[in-house]
Amino acid sequence: MDKHLNGEAVPEIVETASGKLAGDRKNGISRFKGIPFAKAPTGPLRWRMPEPVAPWAGVRDATHFGFVCPQAPTQLETLMGLTVGEPSEDCLYLNVWTPACDGAKRPVMVWFHGGAFVIGAGSQGVYNGKHLAARDVVVVTVNYRLGAFGFLNLQDATDGRAPGTGSEGLADQIMALSWVRANIASFGGDPGNVTIFGESAGAMSVSSLLAAEPARGLFHKAIAQSGGGHIGYAREKSARVARAILDALDIAPETGERALAVPYGAIIKAMIAILGDARDGEDTRHLGRMPFQPTIDGAILAERPIEAIRKGAATNIPLLTGTTKEEWKLFTAAAPQLRLMSRASLEKKLARALGAENAPPVLAVYDKGSPFERWNAITTDRVFTLPCWRMLEAQTKVAPAFGYRFDWKSKLMAGIFGSCHALDIGFVFGTHSQRLGGRFFGTGPQADALAADMMDAWAAFARTGNPATASTGPWPRYDARDRQLMCFGDGPPHRLEKPNETQRLVWDKVPEKKLGV
Repeated sequence: MDKHLNGEAVPEIVETASGKLAGDRKNGISRFKGIPFAKAPTGPLRWRMPEPVAPWAGVRDATHFGFVCPQAPTQLETLMGLTVGEPSEDCLYLNVWTPACDGAKRPVMVWFHGGAFVIGAGSQGVYNGKHLAARDVVVVTVNYRLGAFGFLNLQDATDGRAPGTGSEGLADQIMALSWVRANIASFGGDPGNVTIFGESAGAMSVSSLLAAEPARGLFHKAIAQSGGGHIGYAREKSARVARAILDALDIAPETGERALAVPYGAIIKAMIAILGDARDGEDTRHLGRMPFQPTIDGAILAERPIEAIRKGAATNIPLLTGTTKEEWKLFTAAAPQLRLMSRASLEKKLARALGAENAPPVLAVYDKGSPFERWNAITTDRVFTLPCWRMLEAQTKVAPAFGYRFDWKSKLMAGIFGSCHALDIGFVFGTHSQRLGGRFFGTGPQADALAADMMDAWAAFARTGNPATASTGPWPRYDARDRQLMCFGDGPPHRLEKPNETQRLVWDKVPEKKLGV
């Protein structure tokens, strides 16, 4: 028996356009880690658009992950098994898992991680691509610049004295897709059949790439998990975020070029200060719940992604998108004081998030449970479910579009997380039972069956543009009339028709700018 089929890794070399890589092969899957896809965005390249990686001589080691992008992880990442590695501004690396480095032209699945555009990495253990790759697809996971390094509009904040449009993180993703187009055939993948997929900020990235003119032709299908197209800051607002960072660094806009020499640790501290004060509200001092996000810069994004998608920006790109049933519980589980929320407090929070005139009709149709439960349900729909449905409604007019809902519940901490945000990730990658993450995701025969169902469906979609499998049965395309979704939970996949219709209709009366992050 070959050593790689007997649990022992053996070396494997592949040649790319930039040079040779030495990865390894184990249990029938070849792995190549820490592959640079762009020049290190350090020194004078900080806040610049990514540049193609320089060729190297000899054989480059690809058996270890590269650095992760500078960030400040929270306790949630540890809880979910999402711990990251050593940070550095030299972080533009990707990783490949493939059944074989041959000419088979397998479907390619390129993953963009989530984390509110401020945390995460393609090398996190929960994104291990070996289980998906075993379904005869090539899996690629990508790093992209985060927070103040990838989404800071310094150019407008300093009248051009410092670089940075606030779209460098998206540009990194586009550069990674360009690398895939040029090189993935060497890894047994088909550059003409590339599916982008991601969760949370990764799904918002997918939505942005659907809208981005520079990304056209670099991918052919898209999967967005718990993240829609209702994102993107106007240049004036993203410049306010940049000025707040400059203030925290004690740098005047007139001397904005000084930011290029600031140690990255100081920038991280400034980021943390901004994130600590992130909140909703109409007051121009407020920077939003997610202050670091793509800028509508006119070059990569011409408008909010949802608007571009409605105009047909992603014509002929099949889409699979959905949410978990109780997204917001991930964020409120760690805030026990919210469980004591009063009706008056709920009304005040809703008025701040939706506007005083919009809150009462919404509250009237979310009439089940305690104020805490109602807040979770409303915010789940406002931030995640409605943007997902609106994107389905837009894309189904120009391409096949399929919807799903994820109902599996975490049993961790007596079930307080419910079917929360990010709970689907471990099942999409088949990493649900590994290490600490198993406590969050769940283990056992039912969990294993759920993971198999989801991996099969995701791989089927990447292969054909239709996620239907023997397990799901026929999976109808989304239609605005019957709104059928596929439901994944603690039993066989099954269809839902017009879920939460009463609640959905009330959002038609809420201004669209109130949806999303």
